Amino acid sequence: MLVRHTRPEVADGVCYGRTDLDVAASFSAEATAILASLPSIERIVTSPLRRCRRLASHIAAARGLQPAVDARFQEMDFGRWEGLRWSDIPRREVRAWTLDFLHARPHGGESVAELRDRTREALSSYAASGTQTLIVTHSGVIKAALAGGDTMESFRTPVAFGELVAGPEYG
Repeated sequence: MLVRHTRPEVADGVCYGRTDLDVAASFSAEATAILASLPSIERIVTSPLRRCRRLASHIAAARGLQPAVDARFQEMDFGRWEGLRWSDIPRREVRAWTLDFLHARPHGGESVAELRDRTREALSSYAASGTQTLIVTHSGVIKAALAGGDTMESFRTPVAFGELVAGPEYG
């Protein structure tokens, strides 16, 4: 199972992949709602970014578990786009990304293919254990896990803050 972190403390419209943001003031209410919706779990794994670690720690404390950190579940690295408003990113760079969505890296960070590959490798390693695992992660990681193809459209699945997602590859 995968769950997206709660709302981070950042303005709407800002690119913040690997930026280590804290959680918004709504954290307590959001975390309580997530916890109430969770099935039984045996292990919690989290991205190292603060917005995920806070939620993982909250769930772990309530369930008597200790969260493990796995850097493979970090959000995509958007390089020099990090912290910019999406509307301020040069249009030619965004266009280059959309023309080669899987492999382009006009921001100097990570490609979507790199994100997808590390996500799938990590998920496979946890699925092989047979342990009911909750992974606290990011929208991009969840989209990479669910993507059934190599097009931009296959990565468009909306994932809300706090949304719990399960799929056939990871139980």
